[in-house]
This record gives sequence, C-alpha cells and structure tokens, in this order.
Amino acid sequence: MLNRLPREDSKVSLPHYGIGIVNYHTYEDVSRCIASAKQQSHAPSHIVLIDGDSIPEPLERLHQQYPEVTIERRPNQGFAAGANRALATLQDQASKLSFMLLLNPDVLLAPDFAERVLEDMLRHPRAALASGKLLRPGEDTIDSTGIVLPPNRRPRDRGSEELDVGQYDRSQTVFAASGAVLMLRAEALADLEVEGEIFDEDFFMYHEDTDLSWRARNLGWQARYVHDACAIHTRRWRPRRRFDIAPQIRRHSFKNHYLQMIKNDRLRDVIRDLPAILGWEAVRLGYAVLRDRAMLPSYLQVLRMAPRAWRKRGVIKARMSRHPRITSSPVTRG
Repeated sequence: MLNRLPREDSKVSLPHYGIGIVNYHTYEDVSRCIASAKQQSHAPSHIVLIDGDSIPEPLERLHQQYPEVTIERRPNQGFAAGANRALATLQDQASKLSFMLLLNPDVLLAPDFAERVLEDMLRHPRAALASGKLLRPGEDTIDSTGIVLPPNRRPRDRGSEELDVGQYDRSQTVFAASGAVLMLRAEALADLEVEGEIFDEDFFMYHEDTDLSWRARNLGWQARYVHDACAIHTRRWRPRRRFDIAPQIRRHSFKNHYLQMIKNDRLRDVIRDLPAILGWEAVRLGYAVLRDRAMLPSYLQVLRMAPRAWRKRGVIKARMSRHPRITSSPVTRG
C-alpha cells in the first residue's frame, strides 16, 4: 500500500505524539485505520477512539482486537465535538505529548506518515497544523494536497480528482490542512482555543478544518502540506454524490461557509474580493432555489448562530492584537 519515495534513514529525534480517531458507525473502516496507525515507523504513544452513538457488538469486537486503544463512548455531537474530546483525552493521558494526529476512520496511513510530517513540523516551528498527500483508493487520484481559499471564499482541496503525476511533490505552507488527517502542535492549542473549543462545535461537521486553519493563520501560525507523507482517504462526500448525503447533514456545510467568514475574514479582504464573493453567493442562492431547496433553511440557521460567531470573532481579534507576528493576508489564491 502507498508507494513511497526512497529516503535516507532519519537521524532526527522525533517527539512523542498521540492519535485520535472520531468514529460514527464505520467499524470496518476504523479497524483498518487503527491497524495502519499501529504500523507507523514512529509509533504513537497513545491511540484514542471517540465513538458516537455506539453499536455494542462491533465496538466490543474492536475492543478485543485492539485492547491497548482507549475507546470512549459518547453521544454523537458531530465531528468537531468528537475531535475536541479526542484532543482532551490525549492530553489527559499523556501530558508530554508534543503533537496529536486526528484521523477520520476512512483513512489508511503509509507506514512513515507520522515520521515525515513530524520531521517537517520540526523544521517549521510556526506550523501549528499539517497534513500530507491524500490519495483516493487505488492511489492514482488525488484527494487533497492542502486546502486553498480562492477570492470567492469557496474552500477547495487542491488537486482533488486530478491524477497524481508528481505535480504537487513539493512540501509547502498552504492555507489549510485537511481535517481528514491532521497533525496538531500541542504548543499551539492554547493560542487556537476559543471559548474552550479547538474545533468550533457550532459547525457540527464540515469546514472545521478551514475555520481552524484560517484562525491559526490570523494568529501567525502556519498550516503545512508535506508531500512525501501519504495516506489513502476514501471520502464519503464528493460533489457528484451530494444528494446521497441527508439534507440535514448537507446544511452544515452550507451554513458553515458563512460562520467561518464571520469569524475570520478581514474587512479589507472582503472589499478587495467583493465581486467574486457576490458572484459566488448568487450562484449558491440560485442553486438552492432551483435544485436543492432543502438548503434554504441554512440561511435561517446562519442568522440564529451569527451572534455567537461574532462573539468568537471578538475573542480572536483581541488575541490577534497581541500577536506582532501577523504579516500576511489570510486568503490564499490558487
């Protein structure tokens, strides 16, 4: 699985890290995910599984298969809440963890994934977040090589659906790192936390990674793409299969587009990119009216949740004022 570039043996002393997985009724996937985590060349100190609305029989089989994994059963409150719980549990279990790797259950890691990401983050001390080259099953099609934010504010996975012919074989700073496979620097978490949350639990699911990366960028941190750290990501949501997803789930993606803008965007950037933003908003509204009316209640959700988003924006802005290292626009074109 996962062809890798040849390399010399690393002589760098790598820090301790833990792995957190957020699962919801995908027990075959998560079993394979844990197996790939346990095969890492630089082994994790701990693996934590947060399981939402557990199904007892498969979860018990999973516990018997991996007794060393900490399994925590919780009501399903969305990916953001599950990820926050995974991070908190890892910190409680091992205060010396320098990094934490969050995984979706439909991910398989190359054996040296963590090693390569950690080496890159050690070379870039302002990197709070990082991921690698994510490939679709079959390993010839790209899933994500980092996330870009064009002027219209529609985040997209760089290279998604392209054949992998080496066009993204250069590690670099990107706007955001994919939340499907996300390494976080423990030192940065206190800076990134807002009202007790790393991932905004109002988002429930979708766009938590871009929201967190945008906030990190505003606070002077970086997100890194590490080209030789590879993983397979099956990905359940794809544009051509959007109507396979229940409307109440799709509405989270629709509303979170606006919540992350309220929290993170800068007025001067909005003014600069206003034509692109308005054009895309017209397309979104038109599509919702003509093709997907189940999305229209999302606008009411945004109105209801906007005051909390503005309050969180205030927290972030106050923190930004204490950060002299802010130098660049938060928007990455690409």
